[in-house]
Amino acid sequence: MTREEHDMGIGKKTRNMGHIVEGMAKETTGKALGNKSLQRRGRAEQAMGRMRQAVEKGRDALRH
Repeated sequence: MTREEHDMGIGKKTRNMGHIVEGMAKETTGKALGNKSLQRRGRAEQAMGRMRQAVEKGRDALRH
């Protein structure tokens, strides 16, 4: 793996973690405000981040 590929992978992983954390924040805020829509969006964003993270782990496994 080249340095460029490694850096790109790190950026994607960081972005995926950002989606997970942002989703948690939205879900928590939605719970605190009683906003079901915000809770659902938060859970969806977390799921998207986790799914993308799993894809990146699979790609890493194939590269090594």
